[in-house]
Amino acid sequence: MMSLWDDLRTWNPFGSVPEIAPRDLLESLRAEAPPVLLDVRTALEWEKSRIAGALNVPILSLGDRLAALALDPARPVVAICLSAHRSVPAVRLLRERGYVAAQLAGGMLAWWSAKLPVVKGAAEP
Repeated sequence: MMSLWDDLRTWNPFGSVPEIAPRDLLESLRAEAPPVLLDVRTALEWEKSRIAGALNVPILSLGDRLAALALDPARPVVAICLSAHRSVPAVRLLRERGYVAAQLAGGMLAWWSAKLPVVKGAAEP
């Protein structure tokens, strides 16, 4: 059982977690076994602009929905948010549950700044 201290430490949006740079992430998405992209922003943010293939699970529901995602523990997961703050607790949670996880360094702000490709609009059914 998690103590209050552990819970607060896990959800602290500051601190150091493993990261991947935007261009390195783009390159890894071209690999035969690309990482899972887990966008922890709100649904509205995700619809406005996201990396193709990213799953949207807002950070506040990630703990409850993680098991239902049935992620392959052998595949790395990259957590994505706007500015690399909400993704910090997502990475901590994923790593505590046994996943190899990192965050997108600088978040979507860095992705957009690098002028990398995005998808817009609601997900296709």
